[in-house]
Amino acid sequence: MKSFPTHRKDDLVRYRRAFHENPELKYEEKETANFAKTHLEALGFKVEDGIAETGLVSLFDSGIPGKTVLIRADMDALPIHEENTHTYKSRNEGKMHACGHDGHTSILLALSSDLKKDFQSFVPKGRVLLCFQPAEEGGSGADRMIESGILERYNVDAVFALHVWNHIDLGKVGVVNGTMMASVDEFKITIHGTSGHGAMPQHTVDPIVVGSHLVTALQTLVSRNVDPLEPCVVTVGSFHSGNAFNVIPETATLHGTVRTYSKSVYEMIPTRMEQLVKQVGAGFGADIHLEYKRIDKPTINDPVMADVVRKAAKTILGDNCLTEENTRTMGGEDFSAFLMQRPGCYFFIGSRNEEKGFIHPHHSSFFDFDEDALPIGLSVMKQVIHTYLQEF
Repeated sequence: MKSFPTHRKDDLVRYRRAFHENPELKYEEKETANFAKTHLEALGFKVEDGIAETGLVSLFDSGIPGKTVLIRADMDALPIHEENTHTYKSRNEGKMHACGHDGHTSILLALSSDLKKDFQSFVPKGRVLLCFQPAEEGGSGADRMIESGILERYNVDAVFALHVWNHIDLGKVGVVNGTMMASVDEFKITIHGTSGHGAMPQHTVDPIVVGSHLVTALQTLVSRNVDPLEPCVVTVGSFHSGNAFNVIPETATLHGTVRTYSKSVYEMIPTRMEQLVKQVGAGFGADIHLEYKRIDKPTINDPVMADVVRKAAKTILGDNCLTEENTRTMGGEDFSAFLMQRPGCYFFIGSRNEEKGFIHPHHSSFFDFDEDALPIGLSVMKQVIHTYLQEF
């Protein structure tokens, strides 16, 4: 691995633990954003803040004409009670950095310091836009930052982001061509039947029976509408109806999620679900209403930009550092919105270390990661910037 300043890990850990102790949920990241803004302004950077409520960006210009590359870090935590006992555990009850965003923000802060101190070593030309994004966890923060016009305002040519990943061992980098993470859609189906006595069902339209058929029918969206070689998931996560043992209720509600990989399936599923829901309702004489909400798009890497990351990672960590194992997932990521607008790559920095006990999955109340991943992530991202700006 290439060398980096010995103090850098200490700084990264200090930033990360400060954020970890003080987690903030989506669109509440005021203290986190203020920490970043203060840090950047102390370095002499101009900051545009208040983007998507709590987001901010800062542009570094090498002074030599070239491309502009955006580097994103997400800042928000999760509504989870932390059950770890380490000294830097969350001080905010019911809130926890259970996904590693505290690490991502720390890496971007350290990157800004290195830009100020020694940008010539990794910025041969062009510009670097540092993007501190709110509300990745279900808040569509990336979409809102894009809607603010930052890509056009700063003439962004390419986008990159990393994620510490406890499903990959420390020292490995996970990167793939094409789709890496699934879309995240949410649906709510409300079934309006006709209530009545449980002993006289002939006078009713039972929404529970209709809902039961719908749970089964929805699975055909995958099994009979999607190519078997194409990843897709339809999950009903909740089914609520009635409150008495001898009464057929008036309504039932199904609530679930859809995950897709390709643009074609992403575009097809809502229309097909609407058709299916109406047909089932008509068959039973029930009135059914579907609410379908887009949260995240599929995260689709540009193959050329993925090669930039591969080349950079191998330069830093050696030829054997790359992996695709445990890299593709049906989980979602709103950096996908950036990748829909500009070529780029989203990649994983291995942070699992069984010997140290860093084995718990993301979104677990026991989640923590090996902080040795922080300087690795910083070094790889600096090399990504260098490789992209040098070659394009």
